[in-house]
Amino acid sequence: MFPTNFYMYLIAALIPLIVGAIYYHPKLVGNAWMKANGFTEETLKKGNMAVIFGLAYLFSFFLAMSIAGLAIHQIAVGQMMMPDVMHSGSDVQNQYNALMDQYGQNFRSFKHGALHGFLASIFFVLPLLGISALFERRGWKYILIHWGYWAITLTLMGGLLCKTLQWAPLG
Repeated sequence: MFPTNFYMYLIAALIPLIVGAIYYHPKLVGNAWMKANGFTEETLKKGNMAVIFGLAYLFSFFLAMSIAGLAIHQIAVGQMMMPDVMHSGSDVQNQYNALMDQYGQNFRSFKHGALHGFLASIFFVLPLLGISALFERRGWKYILIHWGYWAITLTLMGGLLCKTLQWAPLG
């Protein structure tokens, strides 16, 4: 059960890279981020940027697929009916298609997906960042800088995917 416009995951995976380029720019929070991490311009020039951006995009793709499951409630219905829903013409598949005909567009807005993306930043990202930062002896500034980035990023990813992903009826 993949969306008919699967490419939207690939587009959503660009959001973390684009937001990061803007958010971590020195004119926004880039200088504070560098200071909180103990980075200099020289340390940032080290490393293989192709590997860094390639893996960042791959991880962002995984994230897009996860956020869709949080932001789009209809995905859970299909998961709940597995594997029977995949049998062509089965009663379960017919029930699924009828349910999606009736309720498939409920809560399918940018605003709703953005809300779930933002909530994910609070209830998943903030605790993960906070726990790691505490043990790494990082301060609140470090936590809040990174959480701000993820709050913006996940809000946009959730909104985009909730509004745009579409599935064809199973058959």
